[in-house]
Amino acid sequence: MAACVAEERQRVGRLSALSVYRRALGPGRLERRRRGTPLPSGGKRSKTRPRRGAAGGGGPERAAPQRDAAVPDRVERTGSPEAKRRGDLKTSSRGLPDKAPAANLEAEAPGAPLTTPGGPRAKAPAGSPEGKPSGEPPAGPGGGGVLGLLRRLGRLEDSRRRAAELFRWLVAPVAPEEFAERHWERAPLLLQRGDPSYYAGLFSTADFDAVLRSGDVHFGTHLDVTSYAEGVRETHNPVGRALPAVVWDFYQNGCSLRLLSPQAFSTAVWHFLSILQEHFGSMAGANTYLTPPGTQGFAPHYDDIEAFVLQLEGKKHWRVYSPRTSSEALPQFSSANLTQAELGEPLLEVVLEAGDLLYFPRGFIHQADCLPDAHSLHITVSSYQRNSWGDFLEKLLPAALQMALEEDLEYRQGLPMGCLGYMGVANSDAVDARRTAFVEKVQHLIKKLVEYAPIDAAMDQRAKSFLHDCLPPVLTQSEKQLSVYGFPARWQDGGPRNVDILITKDTEVRLLHHGIVRLCNEEAGVMLYYTTENSRVYHKEEPKYLEIGPEYTDSIEFLLSSYPNHVSVDTLPCDALEDKISLATILFEKGILTTKKPLVQV
Repeated sequence: MAACVAEERQRVGRLSALSVYRRALGPGRLERRRRGTPLPSGGKRSKTRPRRGAAGGGGPERAAPQRDAAVPDRVERTGSPEAKRRGDLKTSSRGLPDKAPAANLEAEAPGAPLTTPGGPRAKAPAGSPEGKPSGEPPAGPGGGGVLGLLRRLGRLEDSRRRAAELFRWLVAPVAPEEFAERHWERAPLLLQRGDPSYYAGLFSTADFDAVLRSGDVHFGTHLDVTSYAEGVRETHNPVGRALPAVVWDFYQNGCSLRLLSPQAFSTAVWHFLSILQEHFGSMAGANTYLTPPGTQGFAPHYDDIEAFVLQLEGKKHWRVYSPRTSSEALPQFSSANLTQAELGEPLLEVVLEAGDLLYFPRGFIHQADCLPDAHSLHITVSSYQRNSWGDFLEKLLPAALQMALEEDLEYRQGLPMGCLGYMGVANSDAVDARRTAFVEKVQHLIKKLVEYAPIDAAMDQRAKSFLHDCLPPVLTQSEKQLSVYGFPARWQDGGPRNVDILITKDTEVRLLHHGIVRLCNEEAGVMLYYTTENSRVYHKEEPKYLEIGPEYTDSIEFLLSSYPNHVSVDTLPCDALEDKISLATILFEKGILTTKKPLVQV
């Protein structure tokens, strides 16, 4: 290896991280993402749920067949002329992981509008990954870009309204109702806003560099180095820590960088997704992609998520293709890498610039490459992975059958003697009254099974899974002051001070956010699942729950129905005042409840 390195240095005078990686692996050992080959650690895999944020950028080995689905070929655009088809495109113009959920984004003065024109942002020169860090809001009219938007949303009392307003901003100027009717799971949406500062403060190349310099990034786990040339997708992940000198050397040699789960490193992305997940009622994840000028990092493929591409810096040339067959529409799993010969003509071909948005449903094939004159930084926000009717029925039907077996003698009766002789594929063409009777019996039992389907309980179990997937909530300054995260307990003058949480019958309380708890009836009892102690890293922690006695369930439901209004502890529907105070205290200690006024004046 040393001789190879010396020889290479002598030949070219400079040794890149990419050349070292290729030589170290040796001929034939470079991992190539050809069609049919699985992804390495850190990518998507078939039939497994990826880490939070595995949004796009390559699929698993194959996609499972799905039911037929109509896929309109209509593409909606706002703010620019009709999208140009293939051949008509003109290109000449123009945080550390796992912090506590009490991160604080100070509220702005009341009365500011819920719009975010944002401010000017430093534009990175072509080929140079530089930009304004998102740790501070950019200057300019509008007040703070995305961070300003998040602060203004924080003044809304109802977390459901926050989520709805954030999604409205995301797809603006298209109305959410129009988006749901014409695009969601149906057709792509392209928004060319002509406003480079629209996403200012969400994430930048300077943030990317800061993440690398934190020392907590590892190849394969947090970062993928990829390239795509001459129809071959390659992943160039060394082993170990992703140090800036090595990463930026890969980038200079034409490799794309995919940061997995930026919400684990960026408070702004964490806050953004933690609000958006309540709108979807499904995990919201993200990946960021930094691509050098004139290169492509990923092969054509389709994903198993609803994808929202937010162009943050530079520009990128995208091609989107309709699903090739009805079985690939709304797929359950992502595809393998595809070849150009398999694609046909694109449904949409466009250059995204900073501030633009491109949405496409799962199953729509896509590929993107950088133009020669600019780098690209975009973030793909994803949701609705494995959140279909079929996925719901996979949980519901086994439970319904188990209940039917326990309660209905008809399901426990034996199969007809001799049925092996007249049923089965070999006998499928036979005309036999016994076959007819057998099929009719099966149809009868399946129809009857609906009577035993615990639909609400199955939905509670899906909600339980969703709460485990969720990012922990991000608290505004006022929420922090009114919650356990702002409680002023401390060591002072030789001992602890302000430790006691003194909740009384007159204390007014409410849930922190609406979507942070779920009551589930389970075999072991009634469990209250909650998100406030989740990790920013997908499923790093086990599901968090409290076992709730029957005497407390009505109070939990009362708190849910009362949200976002405050209620006094005395109005909780428990029999004894002691139970009311005990319940409120434990929920406060878990960060689930906030009070109308601080419990301790400092």
